[in-house]
Amino acid sequence: MPNASSHQTALVVSGSGRYADAWHPFPRTSALLAEILRETGFEVRIDDDVDAAMARLDDVDLLVVNAGDPWRDDREGAAPSASVEGLDHALERGMGVLAMHLSVGSLRDYPSWAPAIGGMWVPGASWHPEIGDVDIAGGVLPGGTVVDGFTVFDERYCRLQQLGERHVVTTQVTDGERMPAAWVRTHGPARVAVDTLGHDERSYESDGHRRLIGTLSRWAAGAA
Repeated sequence: MPNASSHQTALVVSGSGRYADAWHPFPRTSALLAEILRETGFEVRIDDDVDAAMARLDDVDLLVVNAGDPWRDDREGAAPSASVEGLDHALERGMGVLAMHLSVGSLRDYPSWAPAIGGMWVPGASWHPEIGDVDIAGGVLPGGTVVDGFTVFDERYCRLQQLGERHVVTTQVTDGERMPAAWVRTHGPARVAVDTLGHDERSYESDGHRRLIGTLSRWAAGAA
């Protein structure tokens, strides 16, 4: 499978401020994401001012969101209109998206976010068991690229709300129920990939998970 074109730019937006929490080490996992994306062939930068970054997406080929829930503690503040419009315009022009882990519960001030990624964490309904080793079953991307299964030390997100159609790429089993762990979809001209793994550094010690991130990022950026 080819790497991303050398001119393609990936922006990792990393949780801080109202997008941070006590459980997710976003600065460390974002650095690991950037490392994988560079190995995949992207030019990468990290921005930990999530809302400001959304207003500066004109030159971004792949937006990678690694951030928490801004509404978790009823924190003050909301996304500026320029940021909301910036994300909308970037999706409309076909920017690729890779949503990592808790990003399914992030960007709640952005009306286009949840419909774009095709799912969301619903407080009181979505849940995860205690973190531990997870067996991930592989699958196939649209177009036929095979994704191998792997084992990873991570959280298993369960009962996420599905929004629209999606193509499930990997799955995990919790309490006898098979649930999606990663999926891809299109949102207008934009390709969107969602990887619900990535809780902390231990997730990125899995070679299989690192390969999955590379595969999803290439697909979302249109390089696969």
